[in-house]
Amino acid sequence: MEDKMEELKAKAEVLIEALPYIQRFNRRIIVVKYGGSAMLDEELKKNVIQDVTLLKLVGFKPIIVHGGGPEINRWVEKSGIKPEFVEGLRKTDEATMEIVEMVLGKVGKSLVSMVESLGVRAISISGKDGGLLHVHKKLVDGEDIGYVGEIDHVDPKILYDLLEKDFLPIVCPLGLDDEYHTYNINADDAACAIASAVNAEKLAFLTDIEGVRRDPDDPGTLISEMTVTEAAQLLDSGYVVGGMLPKLGNCIEAVHNGVSRVHILDGRLAHCLLLEIFTNKGIGTAILSDEEDKFYNE
Repeated sequence: MEDKMEELKAKAEVLIEALPYIQRFNRRIIVVKYGGSAMLDEELKKNVIQDVTLLKLVGFKPIIVHGGGPEINRWVEKSGIKPEFVEGLRKTDEATMEIVEMVLGKVGKSLVSMVESLGVRAISISGKDGGLLHVHKKLVDGEDIGYVGEIDHVDPKILYDLLEKDFLPIVCPLGLDDEYHTYNINADDAACAIASAVNAEKLAFLTDIEGVRRDPDDPGTLISEMTVTEAAQLLDSGYVVGGMLPKLGNCIEAVHNGVSRVHILDGRLAHCLLLEIFTNKGIGTAILSDEEDKFYNE
């Protein structure tokens, strides 16, 4: 009986610790970029959707932006096409573009089903809907890699309309150019642009790493919080390598464009969103504007 009481007290303490964060971010928009391993493992996928649904139920206004890389690769290979990448971006001819659009639509609808099963209304849209994402063809070092888009403009009206009607928007990264051709967009770029356009309080990247380290080879150097100026200095230091380079660059850009806090989280960790947002220490890396107060000092 005593053990049971201690367990109940611990649960109460967790709820009390979460209270100031719920109060602070009530009715604020949070954009969650969902990708990586958390999209492949059904249990992790369930955890992410539970997290986002809970955020909505306690007063946040979440928007999910999702990719579909591994699933797209599987279908591209099934079609007899060899996936090709240039600097991390998928070469996208017309046939590949059809597959990309099909798979992203399928992924979006599956996420809608999971959210709806938890009692929250959700709608899956693409950046083509309502003129959300307007793009032009992206060139990589002057090379044309097909239907890959660079975002020119975000019209967030459709997102505001959905949020006002109490829907949880689930967005896949497709856009239209001036001639209304469909383009594939890097999901990180889409999440960053959307978060900036809706003046999101938070942008959370679910990744396959636990956050930003001062020393890439030392897990003990994980940085819990840093200002955008500190992040830029770290980026210039040469210590940031690999896939973290563009990720950190996206974070800095988002903060400069008005997002208050950007979080880099390990999507492989169950309920990483809740742990980061509702606990004092958090479990990933938070990057904030220079004007924002840190929640704690390292």
